[in-house]
Amino acid sequence: MNEKVKSGSRNVAIVGPYLSGKTTLLESLLFVSGAISRPGNVKDGNTVGDSAPESRDRHMSVEVTAASTEFKDTRFTFIDCPGSIEFAQETYNALIGVDAAIVVCEPVAERVLTLAPLFKFLDDWEIPHLVFVNKMDRANIHVLETLHALKAVSSRPLVAHQYPIMQGEQLTGFIDMVSEQAYQYHPGAPADLIPFPENLKAEEQMARAEMLETLANFDDHLLEELLEDIEPPQEEILQDLKLELGADLVVPVFFGVAEKDYGVRPLLEALQREAPEPETTAERRLKNVKGNQTLAQILKTYYTPQGGKLSLVRVWRGELTEGIVLNGVRSGGIYRLMGQQQHLVNHVGAGEIVALSRLEGINTGETISTQTPVKELPQAEQLKPVYALAITPERRNDEVKLSSSLTKLLEEDPSLAWEQHGDTHEVILWGQGEIHLQVALDRLRRKYHLPMTTHQPQVPYKETISKTVAAVHGRYKHQSGGHGQFGDVFLDIKPLPRGEGFNFDETIVGGVVPKQYIPGVEMGVREFLTHGPLGFPMVDVAVTLTSGSYHSVDSSEQAFKQAARLAMQTGVSLAQPTLLEPILRVRVTTPSEFTSKVLQLLSGRRGQILGYEGKDDWQNWDHVSAYLPQAEMQDFIIELRSLTLGVGFFHWEYDHLQEVPEKLAERVLLRNDNSSNRNGK
Repeated sequence: MNEKVKSGSRNVAIVGPYLSGKTTLLESLLFVSGAISRPGNVKDGNTVGDSAPESRDRHMSVEVTAASTEFKDTRFTFIDCPGSIEFAQETYNALIGVDAAIVVCEPVAERVLTLAPLFKFLDDWEIPHLVFVNKMDRANIHVLETLHALKAVSSRPLVAHQYPIMQGEQLTGFIDMVSEQAYQYHPGAPADLIPFPENLKAEEQMARAEMLETLANFDDHLLEELLEDIEPPQEEILQDLKLELGADLVVPVFFGVAEKDYGVRPLLEALQREAPEPETTAERRLKNVKGNQTLAQILKTYYTPQGGKLSLVRVWRGELTEGIVLNGVRSGGIYRLMGQQQHLVNHVGAGEIVALSRLEGINTGETISTQTPVKELPQAEQLKPVYALAITPERRNDEVKLSSSLTKLLEEDPSLAWEQHGDTHEVILWGQGEIHLQVALDRLRRKYHLPMTTHQPQVPYKETISKTVAAVHGRYKHQSGGHGQFGDVFLDIKPLPRGEGFNFDETIVGGVVPKQYIPGVEMGVREFLTHGPLGFPMVDVAVTLTSGSYHSVDSSEQAFKQAARLAMQTGVSLAQPTLLEPILRVRVTTPSEFTSKVLQLLSGRRGQILGYEGKDDWQNWDHVSAYLPQAEMQDFIIELRSLTLGVGFFHWEYDHLQEVPEKLAERVLLRNDNSSNRNGK
């Protein structure tokens, strides 16, 4: 790559589980670097991150927030990412554009497991990352226990960059593991040098030896020094940390209290010193992309009340100028973001993350360039929806703008989906969980003035028949002056194997039903099957027209259609109609320690277990395969996450129809009858 990349900048994502303190850390980073005069508070709703009203209502991040600052001549763009698993798509889409990530967690061993999917994503994409153990003023386990718990969920070795100094449960300072100097924290000020605490000498030496041994696994010269008991120079250790972190070979660990700014300055200094430069990241991402044209990628799409569409982009190559044409679309202004504040700039170079306005028709994840055709860069995998609500506008005249508003909503949040269901005729909004959909509904109300009513989607039940009936007679005769209407048919009706659908045939001989009227018979049969005697569409039925009669004047295609409907009405009621429900094939992914609970959960929901096995490349995780009735799926994800510390997930696809158990069928039919009565049917 020949273009000049600004080496004095870093793009860093802040990621981690819900309630780990990511937004508080962002406030501290911005305060320490001088971007804001005082840090905000999540509870007070005055933070740079979580600035969307949907975030402030819930005191949680629901979309990524970008904020730029400068620290010691280095420009940092921080991307604060949601912690809830329901908004993981936001996090994954943003992570592919950063140079490094800070993984924020609490010093609580039993919650460390929640980091496993995040560590897996970071390692799969080879994104350099370090860990910031936050809330050390609430630590209830020893430092080494915290490190041990973290190592159990990371496929990359962890190295302690610091050793915390504790007084009881309070964090008071740290020992720098490279220089072996000790520092004491002070509220609102940099830490100052203090004498080395002799009571921590043995523990610090053990942790430092482990750090050096881990680094020596990737540096033969360092290994030789350790074998010969030579103390390696600090510069060599720092260089190894930079190289190994940049190659995603090791994960440095820091400790602090973001709310008090403890540990934040050393963290910033390490990011400036050791995180890879933008050019290093670009070389890795573009190693198979030739050319010198400007190249960027969209990490997030916003629709703002005043400015319209904004696209958060990572510039991989070249530079952006105001009005530049990308993918054939002329863009608008270029902005650096500080939460919801926008700072207009004339141009930016490679390595920057900025917002572009008016990139109409270009979506999150897409690659944009000054030249076409564009070679698409890899995108984060699209998460499949697992939770649904049927939605209806509160005001009937709003139905006309629902489709366009949902389209914009999905541009902002690609992990949503919607459909107009063909059988139930409901508009169904799909997402990653209950809170996820509530946030989407809030946006519809606030941004697009579309308040919604919701209910659980109807299960698309079907019905079929259980036995064959032959020679069912249907006669339609109507006289109303002038030509009358006459159609007369005999039908054989029989069940088909599951999944065969519908088949129509005729065995007419002697012209008892003229050929021009036979399509009317099939039409009448098909219309009847759309709403069987139990109230649902009918499937897996074969109908054969065997005989009939006609009138040379009064017969018509319409009359034979009506005759066929009458024959079906009589015949199907004799053929023992049966209710069918859709069965999904689900594949649940869970930590192995929760596999037995997942098996119980599936069995308790009428699931049929097909088996389970270890998940490839995921240590101590299992795949559980099962058939699950769709009627049991509605809140399945909620209970699954409750059982698995929030990290269990599943994929599903429609598999087949199956007869509903008799007692359950009675309840379904009773509900359907009551619903029909309420709707005046």
